[in-house]
Amino acid sequence: MKLPIVAYGDPILRKKAEEIDEDYPNLKGLISDMFETMYAARGVGLAAPQVGLPIRLFVIDASPFAEDDEDGEGDPSVKNFKKVLINPIIIEEKGEKWGFNEGCLSIPDINEEVLRPTHVTINYLDENFEEHEVELSGLAARVVQHEYDHIEGKLFIDKLSPLKKAMLKGKLDTIAKGMVEVGYKMKFPNPKKRR
Repeated sequence: MKLPIVAYGDPILRKKAEEIDEDYPNLKGLISDMFETMYAARGVGLAAPQVGLPIRLFVIDASPFAEDDEDGEGDPSVKNFKKVLINPIIIEEKGEKWGFNEGCLSIPDINEEVLRPTHVTINYLDENFEEHEVELSGLAARVVQHEYDHIEGKLFIDKLSPLKKAMLKGKLDTIAKGMVEVGYKMKFPNPKKRR
């Protein structure tokens, strides 16, 4: 079942999410619904706060970034990068920061270059509550960092310069007032557009 996506301006997007345990009601159904919602919106990640739930859970399927883009290249390192992350904790972010044009399902029609570290080490539980600790790099690290920000009450626009945020204020206010539909029509950004 597709879930409604919460738009910028809703206070839940600014709330630090709470950990959950194996007894969380209908967790498997929620995970399935989150994947369905993410795919319908043509996203590569979706955090629980984006569907109105203040819990530490997000889903990712970055495989679209592995497909050929208009330049005829994709990023094969994310070909099978599909994960459920429950109660994740970033242990370390390292490496030179690199820019990438990010967007967000909760902030439609805004894409901006965001600088993030190239590597991240994260500890998390999967959908079976088995613990994992992995080091990720490149687009996999970026997608995880973006979704992790959501469960920390942060958005990609927080990483923009004050000037860039001021330039976007009108668009953000329009979204916050409910005048822009948060829907299911996102396009994948070109992974090669790095500066």
